Amino acid sequence: MNHQAIYNLYPNVVSIDDTAGAMDKDGNSVVVDESLVDAEAARLKEAYEAEQIQAEADKASAVSKLEALGLTDAEIKALSGGL
Repeated sequence: MNHQAIYNLYPNVVSIDDTAGAMDKDGNSVVVDESLVDAEAARLKEAYEAEQIQAEADKASAVSKLEALGLTDAEIKALSGGL
């Protein structure tokens, strides 16, 4: 996620090499602030985790609603592709 954090923070960066660092379109090195990158990476991780939690909650809600309609577990599984 650090690469994505760098891309988010530095729009002029077009490539990142773990050894050479961040580069602009002309191949020039772009100096990055590691504390900003760490903070952005943490924000991205939190957002990803929140999306995963929401997806699980959405699945549980959908199953509950289908069960309330009277569908069997087999029918729910058939409709949902294995929820």
